[in-house]
Amino acid sequence: MKLVRTLVLLGIIAFVGIFPVGIAPNDAVNTIAVFALIGAIAVVGWNIFSGYTGYISLGHSVFYGLGAYTFGLVSRGWHIPGGWVPFLLLPLVGLVAGVVALPLGWIALRTRRHTFVVITIAFVFIFQLLAYNLRGITHGSNGVFMPLTPWVAPYADLPFYYVAFGVLLVTIGISWRIRHSKFGLGLLAIRDDEDRALGLGVQTGAFKLCAYAVSAVFVGMAGAIFAYYVGAIYPEGAFNPAFDITIALMAFLGGLGTVVGPLVGALVVTPLQQYLDLQFGGNGVNLVIYGALFLAIILLLPRGVIPSLQEQWRRWQAIRKTQLGGNVPTARPEQPAKLAE
Repeated sequence: MKLVRTLVLLGIIAFVGIFPVGIAPNDAVNTIAVFALIGAIAVVGWNIFSGYTGYISLGHSVFYGLGAYTFGLVSRGWHIPGGWVPFLLLPLVGLVAGVVALPLGWIALRTRRHTFVVITIAFVFIFQLLAYNLRGITHGSNGVFMPLTPWVAPYADLPFYYVAFGVLLVTIGISWRIRHSKFGLGLLAIRDDEDRALGLGVQTGAFKLCAYAVSAVFVGMAGAIFAYYVGAIYPEGAFNPAFDITIALMAFLGGLGTVVGPLVGALVVTPLQQYLDLQFGGNGVNLVIYGALFLAIILLLPRGVIPSLQEQWRRWQAIRKTQLGGNVPTARPEQPAKLAE
Protein backbone atom coordinates (compact mmCIF):
# COMPACT_ATOMS: atom_id res chain seq x y z
CA MET A 1 0.00 0.00 0.00
CA LYS A 2 2.85 2.41 0.79
CA LEU A 3 4.39 1.69 -2.63
CA VAL A 4 1.05 2.34 -4.31
CA ARG A 5 0.67 5.66 -2.52
CA THR A 6 4.20 6.68 -3.52
CA LEU A 7 3.58 5.79 -7.15
CA VAL A 8 0.26 7.66 -7.18
CA LEU A 9 1.92 10.73 -5.65
CA LEU A 10 4.75 10.64 -8.20
CA GLY A 11 2.20 10.21 -10.99
CA ILE A 12 0.23 13.26 -9.81
CA ILE A 13 3.41 15.35 -9.59
CA ALA A 14 4.46 14.28 -13.09
CA PHE A 15 0.98 15.04 -14.44
CA VAL A 16 0.95 18.53 -12.93
CA GLY A 17 4.51 19.14 -14.13
CA ILE A 18 3.78 18.46 -17.80
CA PHE A 19 0.21 19.75 -17.78
CA PRO A 20 0.74 23.26 -19.22
CA VAL A 21 3.07 22.15 -22.02
CA GLY A 22 2.09 18.60 -22.88
CA ILE A 23 -1.55 18.13 -21.91
CA ALA A 24 -3.31 21.48 -22.14
CA PRO A 25 -1.09 24.06 -23.94
CA ASN A 26 -3.87 26.63 -23.90
CA ASP A 27 -3.66 30.15 -22.43
CA ALA A 28 -7.14 30.10 -20.90
CA VAL A 29 -6.66 26.68 -19.33
CA ASN A 30 -3.21 27.59 -18.04
CA THR A 31 -4.61 30.74 -16.43
CA ILE A 32 -7.15 28.66 -14.52
CA ALA A 33 -4.37 26.22 -13.60
CA VAL A 34 -2.24 29.04 -12.15
CA PHE A 35 -5.17 30.28 -10.07
CA ALA A 36 -5.84 26.69 -8.94
CA LEU A 37 -2.24 26.29 -7.73
CA ILE A 38 -2.35 29.64 -5.91
CA GLY A 39 -5.63 28.65 -4.28
CA ALA A 40 -4.15 25.28 -3.33
CA ILE A 41 -1.20 26.98 -1.59
CA ALA A 42 -3.58 29.20 0.35
CA VAL A 43 -5.97 26.43 1.42
CA VAL A 44 -3.21 23.98 2.41
CA GLY A 45 -1.64 26.75 4.50
CA TRP A 46 -5.04 27.64 5.99
CA ASN A 47 -5.64 23.98 6.80
CA ILE A 48 -2.44 23.81 8.89
CA PHE A 49 -4.21 26.01 11.42
CA SER A 50 -7.96 25.69 10.96
CA GLY A 51 -8.01 22.06 9.85
CA TYR A 52 -5.67 20.73 12.53
CA THR A 53 -6.88 22.84 15.47
CA GLY A 54 -10.58 23.13 14.61
CA TYR A 55 -10.48 26.93 14.90
CA ILE A 56 -12.21 28.13 11.73
CA SER A 57 -10.55 31.35 10.64
CA LEU A 58 -12.41 33.65 8.27
CA GLY A 59 -9.72 36.30 8.38
CA HIS A 60 -6.76 34.82 6.52
CA SER A 61 -7.32 37.22 3.65
CA VAL A 62 -5.45 39.64 5.93
CA PHE A 63 -2.26 37.68 5.27
CA TYR A 64 -3.16 37.16 1.62
CA GLY A 65 -3.46 40.93 1.12
CA LEU A 66 -0.49 41.66 3.34
CA GLY A 67 1.65 39.35 1.22
CA ALA A 68 0.45 41.04 -1.97
CA TYR A 69 1.16 44.57 -0.68
CA THR A 70 4.53 43.58 0.80
CA PHE A 71 5.59 42.06 -2.52
CA GLY A 72 4.51 45.12 -4.53
CA LEU A 73 5.88 47.77 -2.19
CA VAL A 74 9.24 46.05 -1.73
CA SER A 75 9.58 45.52 -5.49
CA ARG A 76 8.89 49.20 -6.14
CA GLY A 77 11.01 50.45 -3.25
CA TRP A 78 14.01 48.36 -4.21
CA HIS A 79 13.50 48.96 -7.96
CA ILE A 80 13.44 45.26 -8.73
CA PRO A 81 12.84 44.61 -12.45
CA GLY A 82 10.28 42.14 -13.69
CA GLY A 83 11.25 38.56 -14.39
CA TRP A 84 12.47 35.77 -12.15
CA VAL A 85 14.17 38.01 -9.57
CA PRO A 86 10.95 39.17 -7.80
CA PHE A 87 10.16 35.56 -6.92
CA LEU A 88 13.15 35.65 -4.58
CA LEU A 89 11.06 37.95 -2.37
CA LEU A 90 8.61 35.16 -1.51
CA PRO A 91 10.46 34.02 1.65
CA LEU A 92 10.57 37.65 2.85
CA VAL A 93 6.86 38.02 2.13
CA GLY A 94 6.10 34.87 4.10
CA LEU A 95 8.24 36.07 7.00
CA VAL A 96 6.39 39.41 7.15
CA ALA A 97 3.02 37.66 7.13
CA GLY A 98 4.12 35.27 9.87
CA VAL A 99 5.44 38.08 12.08
CA VAL A 100 2.22 40.10 11.72
CA ALA A 101 0.23 36.95 12.53
CA LEU A 102 1.83 36.68 15.97
CA PRO A 103 0.13 39.72 17.61
CA LEU A 104 -3.11 39.14 15.69
CA GLY A 105 -3.16 35.51 16.76
CA TRP A 106 -2.34 36.42 20.34
CA ILE A 107 -5.44 38.63 20.40
CA ALA A 108 -7.83 36.34 18.51
CA LEU A 109 -6.79 33.09 20.18
CA ARG A 110 -7.71 34.39 23.61
CA THR A 111 -11.26 33.50 22.54
CA ARG A 112 -12.91 30.37 21.14
CA ARG A 113 -15.52 29.22 18.66
CA HIS A 114 -17.95 31.89 17.42
CA THR A 115 -16.12 34.76 19.09
CA PHE A 116 -12.89 33.74 17.39
CA VAL A 117 -14.61 33.65 13.99
CA VAL A 118 -16.08 37.13 14.51
CA ILE A 119 -12.72 38.59 15.54
CA THR A 120 -10.97 37.17 12.47
CA ILE A 121 -13.66 38.68 10.22
CA ALA A 122 -13.15 42.03 11.96
CA PHE A 123 -9.42 41.88 11.15
CA VAL A 124 -10.23 41.76 7.43
CA PHE A 125 -12.26 44.96 7.46
CA ILE A 126 -9.73 46.73 9.68
CA PHE A 127 -6.89 46.00 7.25
CA GLN A 128 -9.06 46.86 4.27
CA LEU A 129 -9.79 50.30 5.77
CA LEU A 130 -6.11 50.77 6.56
CA ALA A 131 -5.23 49.97 2.95
CA TYR A 132 -7.68 52.62 1.76
CA ASN A 133 -6.60 55.32 4.20
CA LEU A 134 -2.81 54.88 4.43
CA ARG A 135 -2.36 56.48 1.03
CA GLY A 136 1.26 57.37 1.65
CA ILE A 137 2.09 53.67 1.84
CA THR A 138 -0.58 51.75 -0.04
CA HIS A 139 -1.63 54.49 -2.54
CA GLY A 140 -5.24 54.01 -1.43
CA SER A 141 -7.77 53.12 -4.08
CA ASN A 142 -5.15 53.71 -6.81
CA GLY A 143 -3.54 50.43 -5.84
CA VAL A 144 0.01 49.16 -6.19
CA PHE A 145 1.35 48.00 -9.55
CA MET A 146 3.75 45.11 -9.82
CA PRO A 147 6.92 44.93 -11.96
CA LEU A 148 6.22 44.28 -15.63
CA THR A 149 7.19 40.79 -16.72
CA PRO A 150 9.22 40.24 -19.92
CA TRP A 151 7.38 37.03 -20.83
CA VAL A 152 4.98 36.93 -23.76
CA ALA A 153 2.32 34.47 -24.93
CA PRO A 154 2.15 31.53 -25.14
CA TYR A 155 4.77 31.21 -22.36
CA ALA A 156 3.68 34.09 -20.11
CA ASP A 157 1.90 31.81 -17.62
CA LEU A 158 4.56 29.12 -17.33
CA PRO A 159 6.93 30.89 -14.84
CA PHE A 160 4.02 31.59 -12.46
CA TYR A 161 2.74 28.05 -12.91
CA TYR A 162 6.01 26.35 -12.02
CA VAL A 163 6.89 28.73 -9.17
CA ALA A 164 3.43 28.21 -7.67
CA PHE A 165 3.83 24.47 -8.16
CA GLY A 166 7.17 24.50 -6.33
CA VAL A 167 5.76 26.54 -3.43
CA LEU A 168 2.78 24.18 -3.28
CA LEU A 169 5.06 21.14 -2.96
CA VAL A 170 6.90 22.82 -0.07
CA THR A 171 3.58 23.70 1.57
CA ILE A 172 2.28 20.14 1.24
CA GLY A 173 5.55 18.75 2.60
CA ILE A 174 5.43 20.96 5.68
CA SER A 175 1.72 20.24 6.19
CA TRP A 176 2.42 16.49 6.01
CA ARG A 177 5.36 16.80 8.39
CA ILE A 178 3.30 18.74 10.91
CA ARG A 179 0.42 16.27 10.60
CA HIS A 180 2.71 13.35 11.50
CA SER A 181 4.73 15.06 14.24
CA LYS A 182 4.31 15.52 17.97
CA PHE A 183 3.36 19.12 17.28
CA GLY A 184 0.62 17.92 14.92
CA LEU A 185 -0.67 15.45 17.49
CA GLY A 186 -0.97 18.34 19.91
CA LEU A 187 -2.96 20.35 17.37
CA LEU A 188 -5.28 17.41 16.75
CA ALA A 189 -5.73 16.98 20.49
CA ILE A 190 -6.77 20.63 20.69
CA ARG A 191 -9.31 20.00 17.92
CA ASP A 192 -10.77 17.00 19.73
CA ASP A 193 -10.90 18.42 23.26
CA GLU A 194 -8.83 21.49 24.12
CA ASP A 195 -9.45 21.38 27.87
CA ARG A 196 -8.46 17.74 28.07
CA ALA A 197 -5.36 18.41 25.96
CA LEU A 198 -4.38 21.20 28.34
CA GLY A 199 -4.85 18.83 31.26
CA LEU A 200 -2.58 16.29 29.57
CA GLY A 201 0.23 18.84 29.35
CA VAL A 202 -0.19 20.23 25.82
CA GLN A 203 0.79 23.89 25.69
CA THR A 204 -2.35 24.82 23.82
CA GLY A 205 -1.71 28.54 23.59
CA ALA A 206 1.77 28.19 22.11
CA PHE A 207 0.68 25.39 19.77
CA LYS A 208 -2.24 27.38 18.37
CA LEU A 209 -0.22 30.56 17.94
CA CYS A 210 2.61 28.71 16.18
CA ALA A 211 0.18 27.00 13.79
CA TYR A 212 -1.52 30.33 13.13
CA ALA A 213 1.79 31.96 12.19
CA VAL A 214 2.89 29.03 9.99
CA SER A 215 -0.39 29.09 8.09
CA ALA A 216 -0.06 32.86 7.60
CA VAL A 217 3.38 32.39 5.99
CA PHE A 218 2.01 30.30 3.12
CA VAL A 219 -1.17 32.32 2.65
CA GLY A 220 0.98 35.45 2.38
CA MET A 221 3.18 33.82 -0.26
CA ALA A 222 0.07 32.82 -2.21
CA GLY A 223 -1.11 36.44 -2.12
CA ALA A 224 2.26 37.65 -3.43
CA ILE A 225 2.20 35.22 -6.38
CA PHE A 226 -1.36 36.25 -7.17
CA ALA A 227 -0.52 39.97 -7.11
CA TYR A 228 2.52 39.50 -9.34
CA TYR A 229 0.47 37.39 -11.75
CA VAL A 230 -2.43 39.85 -12.15
CA GLY A 231 -0.06 42.86 -12.20
CA ALA A 232 -1.73 45.10 -9.61
CA ILE A 233 -3.42 44.93 -6.22
CA TYR A 234 -6.21 47.03 -4.70
CA PRO A 235 -7.67 47.12 -1.15
CA GLU A 236 -11.00 45.53 -2.06
CA GLY A 237 -9.27 42.67 -3.86
CA ALA A 238 -6.42 42.16 -1.39
CA PHE A 239 -8.53 42.08 1.76
CA ASN A 240 -11.62 40.37 0.38
CA PRO A 241 -13.97 38.47 2.75
CA ALA A 242 -15.04 36.28 -0.20
CA PHE A 243 -11.51 34.85 -0.28
CA ASP A 244 -11.99 33.37 3.19
CA ILE A 245 -15.29 31.83 2.19
CA THR A 246 -13.64 30.30 -0.86
CA ILE A 247 -10.73 28.65 0.97
CA ALA A 248 -13.07 27.38 3.70
CA LEU A 249 -15.28 25.94 0.96
CA MET A 250 -12.25 24.21 -0.60
CA ALA A 251 -11.17 22.70 2.71
CA PHE A 252 -14.63 21.48 3.73
CA LEU A 253 -15.28 20.02 0.28
CA GLY A 254 -12.04 18.04 0.14
CA GLY A 255 -11.80 17.13 3.81
CA LEU A 256 -10.97 19.45 6.69
CA GLY A 257 -7.87 18.42 8.62
CA THR A 258 -6.52 16.05 5.95
CA VAL A 259 -3.39 16.60 3.86
CA VAL A 260 -4.85 15.76 0.44
CA GLY A 261 -8.41 17.01 0.96
CA PRO A 262 -7.71 20.74 0.53
CA LEU A 263 -5.92 19.99 -2.74
CA VAL A 264 -8.98 18.20 -4.08
CA GLY A 265 -11.16 21.10 -3.00
CA ALA A 266 -8.91 23.64 -4.71
CA LEU A 267 -8.92 21.72 -7.99
CA VAL A 268 -12.71 21.52 -7.94
CA VAL A 269 -13.66 24.94 -6.59
CA THR A 270 -11.21 27.15 -8.53
CA PRO A 271 -12.55 26.40 -12.05
CA LEU A 272 -16.08 26.78 -10.68
CA GLN A 273 -15.10 30.06 -9.04
CA GLN A 274 -13.66 31.42 -12.29
CA TYR A 275 -16.86 30.54 -14.13
CA LEU A 276 -19.13 32.09 -11.50
CA ASP A 277 -17.04 35.27 -11.30
CA LEU A 278 -17.25 35.69 -15.08
CA GLN A 279 -20.98 35.01 -15.20
CA PHE A 280 -22.29 36.61 -12.00
CA GLY A 281 -19.42 38.60 -10.48
CA GLY A 282 -20.87 42.00 -11.32
CA ASN A 283 -24.09 41.68 -9.31
CA GLY A 284 -22.88 39.63 -6.34
CA VAL A 285 -24.81 36.48 -7.23
CA ASN A 286 -21.52 34.57 -7.12
CA LEU A 287 -21.31 35.21 -3.37
CA VAL A 288 -24.82 33.86 -2.91
CA ILE A 289 -23.84 30.70 -4.80
CA TYR A 290 -20.68 30.35 -2.70
CA GLY A 291 -22.76 30.52 0.47
CA ALA A 292 -25.29 28.00 -0.86
CA LEU A 293 -22.52 25.56 -1.83
CA PHE A 294 -20.88 25.98 1.57
CA LEU A 295 -24.17 25.21 3.32
CA ALA A 296 -24.88 22.21 1.07
CA ILE A 297 -21.43 20.70 1.72
CA ILE A 298 -21.76 21.09 5.50
CA LEU A 299 -25.21 19.47 5.47
CA LEU A 300 -24.69 16.72 2.88
CA LEU A 301 -20.96 15.98 3.09
CA PRO A 302 -19.80 17.26 6.47
CA ARG A 303 -16.57 15.22 6.54
CA GLY A 304 -15.51 16.07 2.97
CA VAL A 305 -14.68 13.97 -0.07
CA ILE A 306 -11.41 12.37 1.08
CA PRO A 307 -12.59 11.22 4.56
CA SER A 308 -15.81 9.86 3.03
CA LEU A 309 -13.86 7.90 0.41
CA GLN A 310 -11.48 6.59 3.09
CA GLU A 311 -14.42 5.42 5.16
CA GLN A 312 -15.98 3.65 2.18
CA TRP A 313 -12.62 2.02 1.42
CA ARG A 314 -12.31 0.72 5.00
CA ARG A 315 -15.84 -0.65 4.88
CA TRP A 316 -15.13 -2.43 1.59
CA GLN A 317 -11.94 -3.94 3.02
CA ALA A 318 -13.78 -5.12 6.13
CA ILE A 319 -16.53 -6.73 4.05
CA ARG A 320 -13.95 -8.36 1.79
CA LYS A 321 -12.02 -9.77 4.74
CA THR A 322 -15.25 -11.10 6.22
CA GLN A 323 -16.18 -12.79 2.96
CA LEU A 324 -12.72 -14.30 2.52
CA GLY A 325 -12.72 -15.47 6.12
CA GLY A 326 -16.04 -17.23 5.60
CA ASN A 327 -14.68 -19.14 2.59
CA VAL A 328 -11.57 -20.49 4.36
CA PRO A 329 -12.08 -24.22 5.19
CA THR A 330 -11.83 -25.09 8.85
CA ALA A 331 -10.80 -28.39 10.42
CA ARG A 332 -13.64 -30.62 11.64
CA PRO A 333 -13.63 -31.64 15.30
CA GLU A 334 -12.99 -35.26 14.50
CA GLN A 335 -9.94 -34.53 12.29
CA PRO A 336 -7.37 -34.44 15.15
CA ALA A 337 -8.66 -37.81 16.37
CA LYS A 338 -8.13 -39.37 12.94
CA LEU A 339 -4.64 -37.99 12.80
CA ALA A 340 -3.91 -39.50 16.18
CA GLU A 341 -5.02 -42.91 14.92
